[in-house]
Amino acid sequence: MTAAPAVIAVDAGADAAPREFVTVDWNGRSDRIEYQRISAERRDAPLLVFLHEGLGSITMWRDFPRQLCEAAGCRGLVFSRWGYGASSPRGGHERWPVDFMHHQAQDFLPAFFAALGIDTRQDRPWLYGHSDGASIALLHAAACPAHVAGVIVAAPHIVVEDMTIRSIEQARDGYVTTSLRSKLARYHDDPDSAFWGWNDVWLDPAFRAWNIQGSLPGIQCPILAVQGHDDEYGTMAQIEGIAAAVPHCELLKLADCGHSPHRDQPSAVILATTEFLRRHRTVHNPTLA
Repeated sequence: MTAAPAVIAVDAGADAAPREFVTVDWNGRSDRIEYQRISAERRDAPLLVFLHEGLGSITMWRDFPRQLCEAAGCRGLVFSRWGYGASSPRGGHERWPVDFMHHQAQDFLPAFFAALGIDTRQDRPWLYGHSDGASIALLHAAACPAHVAGVIVAAPHIVVEDMTIRSIEQARDGYVTTSLRSKLARYHDDPDSAFWGWNDVWLDPAFRAWNIQGSLPGIQCPILAVQGHDDEYGTMAQIEGIAAAVPHCELLKLADCGHSPHRDQPSAVILATTEFLRRHRTVHNPTLA
């Protein structure tokens, strides 16, 4: 699939709706999670759930979720994972395990949906994941095939590449020596929780063996995988690896695009995602068409 022309403008407007909080009990934890609903009044519309990147949060998405939901005619659900945004922070000495994305996908997400009263068998969500959030979306779709309608993944990780580690090392240096910490404080109540949770686990030597390729064949739902040619955190091998494991996966490769397609090429991403949802939702969600 080639990049679509830029025809949809995405601004950096205000939040779509007030943020709310829910307590999620999972894996022996009890975390306060911030979330935001978009166009909840569209009760019969498909539900699109946004899973943010390794340093993301509700506010870091800016206006993209609302713009995509408006273009696609969807309801939306945006949230900050544990350790991010205004959700419960990571403990000062708490380190994420190497398989933290598996726990987020297989343990946290089902508990989060249940806490919000979402029956994912009857109201199967579409997942839009970015970076780490994209990997979590893939793992959730593989583990819970009856509970996911489809997946859109932008700049996903399925293996650890050398360039990824180099970029994360550079981010660590920038956090210590530049204004990166103060910039992240705009999006996280505790920027140290967000940054070091992500940075420490990715730079753990044991994480070099992290690989989710073996889980991918379990994905039954439609997949759209998006990658920028200028992504500093991953190569086209990431989405091509998904397509090799899941033949029905559709690829979107974007020029002039780095690690955040929704910021670098928002119009192309919205147009491609909207078309992807239009083609697949009546087949996989006939009651939500």
